Amino acid sequence: MLANFPISVQAGGLEPAIQLLGTARYALLDFIANELPRWRDHPDRKQETSETVLSDQLCDHLNSATRTSPGWSRVQFRTEVPDEARRGRAIDLAPKPCGALLIIEGRRHTQFDTLLPIECKRLPTPKEKGRDEREYVTTATGSTGGIQRFKFGHHGSVHHVAGMIAYVQDQNSAYWLTQVNGWIQDLAKKTGSDWSISDSLQLLEENPATGVCRLASRHNRRGEFKPIDIQHLWVKMN
Repeated sequence: MLANFPISVQAGGLEPAIQLLGTARYALLDFIANELPRWRDHPDRKQETSETVLSDQLCDHLNSATRTSPGWSRVQFRTEVPDEARRGRAIDLAPKPCGALLIIEGRRHTQFDTLLPIECKRLPTPKEKGRDEREYVTTATGSTGGIQRFKFGHHGSVHHVAGMIAYVQDQNSAYWLTQVNGWIQDLAKKTGSDWSISDSLQLLEENPATGVCRLASRHNRRGEFKPIDIQHLWVKMN
C-alpha cells in the first residue's frame, strides 16, 4: 500500500511526491476487490440494479474507504471520467491521486491523471432494445462492449493495466466464465475479427464466502497500442 513507500517533497512543489512500485496498480485492484463485499453489504446502501447507480454507490464507498484505510488516503475515485486519448468517451470508474504526486514506473501522476481505467458491467446485460447479451465482451454494432473497448483502444489506449467490475445479478461466476469465454471463442472463429483464444479469461481466485471472483485476461492490440492486462472483479449481488 502507499504507506509503505517513502515520501519526498519536491522543491517548490505544493504536494508530496510518492514513488510507487510498478505493481501499485495491481495493489489498488486488490484494495477494490476487498472493498466490494463491504460496499454490497453496507447497511446504508440502497438496493439498486442500474449499472450507473451501482457504480456511483461504489465510487462513494471507495472514497470513504480510502480515507480510513492506511496507505490509500492519497487516492480518490471518480465516475464518468473523460478518456485521456478519446475525450468524447467516458471511463466508468477511475482512481486518481489525491493530495500527492504519485510516480509509477517513472511517470508522474497528478490529481488530473487516471491511474487505471475501470469499466463496469452488469451480468446479465439488461434485456432492453438495442442491447447485446454479450456486452461484457463485445457488441454486434458500435463499440460499447467492455473488453472490446480496451482491446481496440476505444478506452485506455495509453494504459497497459485496466480493470473490469461485473455486478453479477443472476447465475454464478462459473456460469459467466463459460459464457464470456464462449463468446470470445465464437469471435475468434471469425476471419479478420482480431479476436483470438488468447483473449479468454483465466480464473485467479474465487471466495464463496464473500461472493467475489477474480479473473485475468491479456489482450494484444492493433498498431502502436501495446498489450493490455485486465483484472476482472466479479461481485455477486444477491
